[in-house]
Amino acid sequence: MASLYTILLALHNINRWLVLLTGVWAVVQNISVMGGGRPFTPSERRPVATFMGTLHLQVVLGLLLYALMGMQHMTVFPGVRPSFGMEHLGMGFLAAIFATVGSIQSRKAATEQAKGRAAVIWCGLALLVVLAAIPWFRRLLPF
Repeated sequence: MASLYTILLALHNINRWLVLLTGVWAVVQNISVMGGGRPFTPSERRPVATFMGTLHLQVVLGLLLYALMGMQHMTVFPGVRPSFGMEHLGMGFLAAIFATVGSIQSRKAATEQAKGRAAVIWCGLALLVVLAAIPWFRRLLPF
């Protein structure tokens, strides 16, 4: 079980950088659409969907880690205040919800400008929550 834990933790740690990169990409790509400078095309939709997908993968990896650690009676974040584990989990869910709302709103909004605005606002909020939830003290790879 220790090797499964190490693999899941490594994947979770590496994927956080993909989440950050795709989140920044989604916000930056849609800023000009929000201002009315460009139309909302599939090339503007792609980063929003990619951000949502990587964030959902991050939540699934985190839940697998959380379940595995619970079965092994391991501490989620040793040496950190006990509430950080619940905060980390809750903020992960909140970020995934924000990214999903951003994806849906950017697809269903009435105007091109509203689609860009929804993408920037919701992906920006999700990105802020992700930045607050990341345990910056943790190494990239656990081995």
